Amino acid sequence: MIGRKQSLVVSDRRYPLFVVRLAVNRKTQSKAGKRLGRSALEDKRARIVRSICALPAGTVSSYGALAKAAGWPGAARQVVRILQQVPGLPWHRVVGSGGAIKLTGENAAEQRFRLRMEGVTFRGARVDMKRHEFRGEQLPVASSQLSVPRTRSRRS
Repeated sequence: MIGRKQSLVVSDRRYPLFVVRLAVNRKTQSKAGKRLGRSALEDKRARIVRSICALPAGTVSSYGALAKAAGWPGAARQVVRILQQVPGLPWHRVVGSGGAIKLTGENAAEQRFRLRMEGVTFRGARVDMKRHEFRGEQLPVASSQLSVPRTRSRRS
């Protein structure tokens, strides 16, 4: 129809299409303000998933440490989002900085229970990070941080 503005209905509210595009563009921007390509985001998400899966039973890591190990420092909130979106990850092995359980209610009780079943000890309400933290050096590093030895080809 000519003269009608394009819009999108989201949960019974109508939004102009340019607002929706603006929100989508903001979600895919890095801290530096550059727009990340879809494959770059998928690669970073895959590295975070690999880092989470690398946590053995009886150890924990923080959201920020996982993001840093995946080559995405400062992206602790993205780690939380990935834990919410990807089923089957050992979500209970990821805690806040200093060993704090950041979940609330029954989810916090379940996380504490699962960690205790794996042999993780607590100091008050926090995980004893000195004993159970999975060190960042042990996490799989980002593919951009890998040092690949270069061999010289001999030309005759």
